[in-house]
Amino acid sequence: MPAITLQSEPRTFPSPLSVAQLLRHLGKNPKKLAVEVNLNVIPVADHERYILKDGDTVEIVTLVGGGQPAPPADGTLKIGKFEFRSRLFTGTGKYPSPELMQQCMIASDCEVTTVAVRRERLFDATGKSLLDYLDLKRLTILPNTAGCFSAEDAIRHARLARELLKNLENPGADWVKLECLADKRTLLPDPIDTLRATEQLVKEGFTVLVYSSDDPVLAKRLKEAGAASVMPAGSPIGSGQGILNPNNIRIILEYLKENDPDYPVIVDAGVGTASDVSNAMELGCDGVLLNTAIASAKDPLRMAWAMRYALDAGRLAFLAGRIPKKLYANASSPTEGFIGSPIRL
Repeated sequence: MPAITLQSEPRTFPSPLSVAQLLRHLGKNPKKLAVEVNLNVIPVADHERYILKDGDTVEIVTLVGGGQPAPPADGTLKIGKFEFRSRLFTGTGKYPSPELMQQCMIASDCEVTTVAVRRERLFDATGKSLLDYLDLKRLTILPNTAGCFSAEDAIRHARLARELLKNLENPGADWVKLECLADKRTLLPDPIDTLRATEQLVKEGFTVLVYSSDDPVLAKRLKEAGAASVMPAGSPIGSGQGILNPNNIRIILEYLKENDPDYPVIVDAGVGTASDVSNAMELGCDGVLLNTAIASAKDPLRMAWAMRYALDAGRLAFLAGRIPKKLYANASSPTEGFIGSPIRL
């Protein structure tokens, strides 16, 4: 009656048996295992003829994963009455050609694109309108008041944009991305005029998405004034510096989502590359609006794909919940069933 040690536990069998017989007795598939007897690996070809003896130590091992996949569920992005699957908004400016702009919009998978109201931009040298290059059946146009330096100018542009998009029967007629800039050097928003324009446009029935600084107090005031979404800048427009003050973005998220977890906060301005988009989404932002980072990249089309995947990756990471940062190591492989000498401390 041979007695062996199997997986560090004593086992007794009524008669001598081979490795193959042991595996069949245990109901194990030899192709999915490796067997060690007395610290010697027994190849599967030798399982039938290798007879276990009294006192043998047997280890049977297999492969295990370091984690279990658990795909998270996600919902749509809701801003007022609008609802979108994609959380990436793109702009229409600075592209080398309108044809490349079209390709980049498809690659980015965006459903919303911003357009400024300009006399000098509505028609190109061939007499075509910028709108001729946009798929108005797929895209919702988000008119913006870019370049406005007063509340009065911004309100005027918003009204003109609404009329234009009503004529096109595009749902974008009902909303506006509000920009009231303070100066031409920084293109940072003027907080006082931004707040004034928000209040007036809300009274006129607009769904107002407001470009703001990363000031949490101003963000809170804009929401109280009726803004459907506050869009803090990660850094100055077109600077490509990414999110310079993530702590302020965190505070904005905390303020605006308190008792209103679905309130949309969208990072607008300063994105330079894909990692900036991921960072914004990992902070818990609901979306990202960008233009220059794609249009002025060395290869805009590749960058459009990169932004698309970066946004998805950042959103998934946020929903998944990152592990806490620790000072010391924590092995990912299981220690149970480990083969070897005791650890020396």
